[in-house]
Amino acid sequence: MKKHLYLLFLSSFFAVAQIPAGYYNNATGTGFTLKTQLKTIINPHTQLVYGSGLWSLFQTSDLRPNGYVWDIYSNCNFVFGAVVNGGQQDDGTQGNAECQRYNKEHTFPKSWFGGQIYPMYSDAFIVMPADKKDNAMRGSIVYATVSPSVTTTYGNGFKIGNCATPNYPYTSQGLQVLEPSDEFKGDFARNYFYVATCYEDAIASWQTLDPNGNTILDGSSDKVFEQWYLDMLFSWHLADPVSQKEIDRNNAIYAVQGNRNPFIDHPEYAQLIWGSLLKKEVFDNAFSSLSVFPNPSNNHSVSISCTLLLDNIQLYAINGQLLQELEHPLLNNNTYTINDIPKGFYFLKINANNQSVIKKIIIE
Repeated sequence: MKKHLYLLFLSSFFAVAQIPAGYYNNATGTGFTLKTQLKTIINPHTQLVYGSGLWSLFQTSDLRPNGYVWDIYSNCNFVFGAVVNGGQQDDGTQGNAECQRYNKEHTFPKSWFGGQIYPMYSDAFIVMPADKKDNAMRGSIVYATVSPSVTTTYGNGFKIGNCATPNYPYTSQGLQVLEPSDEFKGDFARNYFYVATCYEDAIASWQTLDPNGNTILDGSSDKVFEQWYLDMLFSWHLADPVSQKEIDRNNAIYAVQGNRNPFIDHPEYAQLIWGSLLKKEVFDNAFSSLSVFPNPSNNHSVSISCTLLLDNIQLYAINGQLLQELEHPLLNNNTYTINDIPKGFYFLKINANNQSVIKKIIIE
């Protein structure tokens, strides 16, 4: 019940994302039960036309503040619309060099689910605008972390090279992967969480449809991803939190496609579904980036910057006495706040997923 109440509190915070009233009312579970509840909410949805439907949607869902196309692989200033009207959307010509044409990129490659199969083929949460040349460079290879020795970058900073993602089990195969720029890693992770949820009833059969897809999918309908890939996706999800761009895109797609990406509206759902399956090092890395500020503080409060879903926060006096305990504290813009702390020296014990970290704080 505490977790359910916590989610209700969070829904008020994420209202800025224009979540329709009651949209997630039936998302009351945890683990794979929650995943299935979310699938029922977001699928089925309105099926878009792959050509005209997506070209039209991109003009609202992927509009940069400067009026150009928000391309996932380059910093080109692409103009929306058909070439005959002065735009640069792909017309079957050019694209041998960057910044000539933009087209439609299946961030979750179409060959991984069998090709031109609807509704996946035209699902706007999977398909995003991309420079035509850069898109061709990617093909259907996996998004993952490349070796640090790879220094050549393309487009907006993406790299292509041998997979060096922690715990990748197929080192002898020398898997070629694309590592996106940091600003899109979280976006792509949440795209994949969406795919695993929206297409829960079909995804178990996709594992062997493409060799690249086979390296990341585990053949199940619940966990969906192999362990090395699930850990990486969650790490990207934490390191690159939901941006205003994603929120705006989510709203624009909802207006046309009629469904939403739950992991943009409620980033904590990823941890509630898969958190118990993640390697300990994923949380170790998240804890290592946790910070408490201001410290020292002169306003009787401190904040914790952390993208993890915390179980509780405990405030201890230096003699070991427990003074405050916040169960399932409210996350606000990736920050937790502890108020009403008297002057003095204290220890904060921060707990999540059966792990904890202790921080010393000073209130002046």
